[in-house]
Amino acid sequence: MRGVPDNVGRTVIEIYSGREFIDRALSHPLTGGGVKALEAAHAANRPVILVTGHFGNYDASRAALIARGYRVGGLYMPMANPYFNAHYVEAISGIGTPMFQRGRAGLAAMVRHLRHGGMLGMLVDQHMRHGEELTFFGRPARTALSAAELALKYDALLVPTYAVRKADGLSFDIIVEPPIPPGTAAEMTQALNNSLEALVRQHLDQWFWVHRRWKTGRVKA
Repeated sequence: MRGVPDNVGRTVIEIYSGREFIDRALSHPLTGGGVKALEAAHAANRPVILVTGHFGNYDASRAALIARGYRVGGLYMPMANPYFNAHYVEAISGIGTPMFQRGRAGLAAMVRHLRHGGMLGMLVDQHMRHGEELTFFGRPARTALSAAELALKYDALLVPTYAVRKADGLSFDIIVEPPIPPGTAAEMTQALNNSLEALVRQHLDQWFWVHRRWKTGRVKA
């Protein structure tokens, strides 16, 4: 319980630390079974959808890839408070651009980015009222299928990636998992949920339990 707000606080400060945060992210090697596939896609100018969750520092993996020359754009959900939203978008844009606002406003630019072989970072663990009812930790969880739908439509790799905070509180293990195999959008998205859940179970203090992931539904037997 104490670890969760500690990680959230560190994440916020890191996002506002600009160049210092980027330099630290560059010092972390890329690990995991998907690194070679990611490198191959980058070399072939093939689009990639990088999916993570509100876990560890969700911008550390994006920073680590951008610092290595990967063209990673970010899709973000605008916050309800317009004044803080402008402040926050400025901070995450300092880590790297382009940034695309979820919805019609950012759609055209995001599609152009993908069609030109760019990579797009997305978060999968937010309640979406019109999303598909999938499962997360055994509970019904409304989940957007957009990451998988984009991957299928633009022949992009769908790659789970995470930044796991180390014991020193400042460093990260940057994990790139193998791409999710093609299937239906719902099957692929459930695989993303499963991937995140497995990592959260290993590091319960690093997921943002402070946000309301489940808003309806009962525990499934």
